Amino acid sequence: MLGQDDAGPRLGAAELGAELGERATLVQFSSAFCQPCRATRRILAEVAAMVDGVAHIEIDAEERLELVRALGIEKTPTVLVLDSAGTIVRRAAGMPRKVDVIAALGAAV
Repeated sequence: MLGQDDAGPRLGAAELGAELGERATLVQFSSAFCQPCRATRRILAEVAAMVDGVAHIEIDAEERLELVRALGIEKTPTVLVLDSAGTIVRRAAGMPRKVDVIAALGAAV
């Protein structure tokens, strides 16, 4: 299911249900009753809008349990930062600060 190379697992449109960003992708795992997920959605959408070539994809963890298990997601929100090839370069659980998301993108672009 997940592609893998020396850098780690890779995710693509087939796994995520949406196209990757040209330069990087912010993947957010959320659940319906998660209050911090709403704020995280806003933060990630703002960052994606600020940085050319960055996409934000939100995934409902309850609907995608196979992917959640494959990636070891234990809580929502969890954010993955992918590079242009879909390799996970950063991962964080909990609501991120905008400045931290921007800094994490530096590892991806």
